[in-house]
Amino acid sequence: MNPANLPFDADAMLQGLRKWVECESPTWDANGVNRMLDLGARDMAVMGATIERIAGQQGFGDVVRAQFPHPRQGDPGILIAGHMDTVHPIGTLEKLKWRREGNKCYGPGIFDMKGGNYLSLEAIRQLIRASIATPLPITVLFTPDEEVGTPSARGIIEAEAARNKYVLVPEPGRADNGVVTGRYAIARFNLEATGRPSHAGATLSSGRSAIREMARQILAIDAMTTDDHTFSVGIVHGGQWVNCVATTCTGEALSMAKRQADLDDGVEKMLALSGTSNGVSFKVTRGVTRPVWEPNAGTIALYEKARGLANQLGKELPHASAGGGSDGNFTGAMGIPTLDGLGARGAKAHTLDEHIEVDSLAERGQLMAGLLATLE
Repeated sequence: MNPANLPFDADAMLQGLRKWVECESPTWDANGVNRMLDLGARDMAVMGATIERIAGQQGFGDVVRAQFPHPRQGDPGILIAGHMDTVHPIGTLEKLKWRREGNKCYGPGIFDMKGGNYLSLEAIRQLIRASIATPLPITVLFTPDEEVGTPSARGIIEAEAARNKYVLVPEPGRADNGVVTGRYAIARFNLEATGRPSHAGATLSSGRSAIREMARQILAIDAMTTDDHTFSVGIVHGGQWVNCVATTCTGEALSMAKRQADLDDGVEKMLALSGTSNGVSFKVTRGVTRPVWEPNAGTIALYEKARGLANQLGKELPHASAGGGSDGNFTGAMGIPTLDGLGARGAKAHTLDEHIEVDSLAERGQLMAGLLATLE
């Protein structure tokens, strides 16, 4: 089967994708994420899939699992795993409006990763319309919490992956048209400084500022960054009144490493920051962690299959390990052949310039269809 023969139409795909992108779904808004999952579930139900809704936990949205009819239903098959949450808060659509400028189309979450999720469904839709039977059954899993480390859905992802032979992850494609065959390890940390209050105008010197201690620790954390291991603080909350010396200040930090051993060493260094200085206590606790994913022979064989299909489409398909974790970290670390970065090409994820390259919708849709139609 030559995927180039399937009539993918990027303009038509944009019409369907627009509804998804204009349904804002930030991770912390469970109702927004669930509205987005409703759209995806409806589209897949129209395509003939059996839909199962799994209730969210820890305050997050639900998980949607869709299984498409197949004579070998129940056998290990192909899992397409994608998240429907974004980092963009409700209201971002006013600043990052849906718009097309030439070969670029903009919108919150269009690149990371609603475009990839949508083209995956279009690939299945094209195979159904062409009456092309896939050798293996297909399951689609859409999740609500990837952008915060997948604390709620990780167990479902791992359990579903264990029941399948391959995992395809339509996270954003790389700028060089590449795909991802490994991911760096990532750890999150919760930070808390506790000081002593006083009136900031009348008795400043008797207080001990939690904000000041947090600022000092942020500089120390940033200074731990090397070429192979990064540290950053991305969230800080402190104080309630400007005329009060702040008693508490909290934050969250992220650490990413190319090797698991480096991450483990970084975890020890972060936890060692806990202590008391100048009357202010500082506490570091470990949050969710993504394990390093190093490609095994199964993943490389899966990549070679994809590279051959890309060549049929007249495209090169380089591969690499990448930072910026995904749920592929979990499935790849389990040893299940996983191919990530199968989504649309684009740029500026997590910013107000987030966009995709429109022509990549059809190109990557063809590649996904080719994989679904030929993997055995």
